[in-house]
Amino acid sequence: MKNNISPYIIAVLASAMTSTHVLAASQPWLDSTQSPDQRAMLLQQDLTLEEQIRRVHGEMAMPILGFTVPEGAIGSAGFVPADPARGIPALQITDASLGVANPANVRPGDGGTPLPSGLSSAASWNPAVAYDGGRMIGQEAWSKGFNVMLAGGVNLARDPRNGRNFEYFGEDPLLAGTMAGESIRGIQSQHVLSTIKHFAMNDQETARMGMNAVIDERPLTESDLLAFQFAIERGQPGAVMCGYNRVNGSHACDNAELLQRILKNRWGYRGFVMSDWGSVHSVEAAMHGVDIEMGTQLDKWLFGDVFFEQPLLAKAEREQAYRTRLEDMSRRVLRSMFDVGLFEHPPVKTPIDYVASKAVAQRAAEEGMVLLRNEKQILPLKGTGTNQRILVVGGNADKGVLSGAGSSQVVEPEGPGLAIHSGGEGQFASLREMVWHRSSPLKALKAELPDAVITFNDGRNPGEAAALAKNADVVIVFATQWMMESYDTFDLELPSGQNDLIDAVASANVKTVVVLETGGPVSMPWLKKTGAVVQAWYPGAGGGEAIARTLTGKVNPSGRLPITFPADIKQLPRPVIPGFGGPENAKIDVDYNVEGADVGYKWFARKAIKPLFPFGFGLSYTKFKYDGLNIEKTSPLTVSFKVTNTGPLTGQDVPQLYLTHMPGRAQQRLLGWNKIELRAGESRSVTLQVDSRLLADFDVRAQRWSVAPGDYAVALGHSATDLVARQQVDLSRQDFADPVVSH
Repeated sequence: MKNNISPYIIAVLASAMTSTHVLAASQPWLDSTQSPDQRAMLLQQDLTLEEQIRRVHGEMAMPILGFTVPEGAIGSAGFVPADPARGIPALQITDASLGVANPANVRPGDGGTPLPSGLSSAASWNPAVAYDGGRMIGQEAWSKGFNVMLAGGVNLARDPRNGRNFEYFGEDPLLAGTMAGESIRGIQSQHVLSTIKHFAMNDQETARMGMNAVIDERPLTESDLLAFQFAIERGQPGAVMCGYNRVNGSHACDNAELLQRILKNRWGYRGFVMSDWGSVHSVEAAMHGVDIEMGTQLDKWLFGDVFFEQPLLAKAEREQAYRTRLEDMSRRVLRSMFDVGLFEHPPVKTPIDYVASKAVAQRAAEEGMVLLRNEKQILPLKGTGTNQRILVVGGNADKGVLSGAGSSQVVEPEGPGLAIHSGGEGQFASLREMVWHRSSPLKALKAELPDAVITFNDGRNPGEAAALAKNADVVIVFATQWMMESYDTFDLELPSGQNDLIDAVASANVKTVVVLETGGPVSMPWLKKTGAVVQAWYPGAGGGEAIARTLTGKVNPSGRLPITFPADIKQLPRPVIPGFGGPENAKIDVDYNVEGADVGYKWFARKAIKPLFPFGFGLSYTKFKYDGLNIEKTSPLTVSFKVTNTGPLTGQDVPQLYLTHMPGRAQQRLLGWNKIELRAGESRSVTLQVDSRLLADFDVRAQRWSVAPGDYAVALGHSATDLVARQQVDLSRQDFADPVVSH
């Protein structure tokens, strides 16, 4: 075949290659064949002290509280300027977790695609859902000009009333760590650096600026820290964000035990530690493990100084220890930038296919729908006959689906379907806006059931709704619970009299379906009066369609609860939230040694308490059977079994493997799971490998994990309480150190 490349193009390519070689010789850190560590070391060594200082602090880039957007910043959560002479790109940082967030509405009309809540993604029990969602929001961020997302929330749900639980991935370290890790991995596949947050024990919003999490090292290591470990190992986040709270007396962003001894030294984390905005309290935070101070205007406003600017420079000029530490700080930041590909793949503002993005979000919402009740198979809706009368009540279902608020708030490019400011005072008063995404369940139901007569009642008057319900064939009540950053709910009750509404409607019509759009567990005093209950969480873009497809059987629900639903708040380790009603900077202690590592379902098992719905619970429109449980004493432990779909429909199942007993004590822990799809009558073998840390206790004195010799009981089941097959295995003693978390 004749070569048609012109001599001109050949000359241009040759010139470019020559220029690249010259540049690589003068700036060897631009040689992408070297490792991120080598490149970061070469570049860091070329920086002056002043230039290193510029790498380790970043401004807030939102025009709030009188602050201005720095020159060169897009205008969002944060910004660190570029160094064009050395080819260092700017850090353009956006709030995230559930999408490209725009909580202060800095760029009207420039929204993003909202994913379902973190609890919804966790309820899918499908790592691919988390990865695909992360990849989608990472692509949108890159296409908008961002290269850092403040994502990866993995704090465990120690209290179901926590206002940020909706951002996170539930109460179990293996499930939460796996799902958060996959989300991070998806984001960073698009050359957008992701954080993981908030390190550590940021487990309530009440008094979050002053609360002190009190917990011993062993239970801390076996619970919240283990979730971070799993997520970091899987996702390799470029940054770890420390939080506002204190841990065992020291601020999380000034905590050498957490940041230096555990994260960097024991785990071998090679990325950088980023402060939350306004969470650095002194220059000594650098010596205790923080690598970059973010939101510097807030620190200036709150504390009178930018600690990682002139104060740190002055220290580094006088003392070798600070100089050495500054070199390590700037090198770590650069290392992560090289590792994620920020130098070779700068973001380019490009058109976004929002239709494709919405499809990703909708698929995630569909897999996260949890069917909690289905008496007499009222679901799926049959949709037969032109005279079927369906009454839809409440929840602003005519407008859209609810979302959670705070720094993770995502607004669609077209704007919200409905926004209501809730009022209030404090740091986040301006963000106290209830937002419904533009995906109307009412509209979607009408599209799915074109022959039915579907009417809507707003539910403000329970008596009116009940009177209408008497004449309906089926009633679908949408109930909402709005939650947000900086605020915990007082209890687990549905607000604004919705329990009375549901009770009245269900009393009038036994074929009442309740769809819950909530930030977490709620009480259900009306439960036994209803025909069906679907937990839809905050279902994001396409949430209305996902709900309609689930109710009508186009989607067979396969979600399982990632968090226990208590029957009463008296069942919780702390029935009253510590610090409730006080200022957000109240200096209070929260004793987490009460439950220790036994978070959620483990606490319920330890206390022999029956929840309203257990961890791992979820119904399907079909049935599944397990048999053939077999354990092989390999390292790691290997467990196999067979799953059979014994029902009439194709569906997805989530068989769950639990530890129930260790030598000398009862102990429940999730050991593994798989999500599989089976046709009616189909069987499939499943094999799981158990991470040895889940069979071990952490030996604080020896600083290692230890599997005690003796008998261990393992159970297979449909939830933490519905265990259908058990086996014992005798294990030998095994001691091992933490694995290195960074590649």
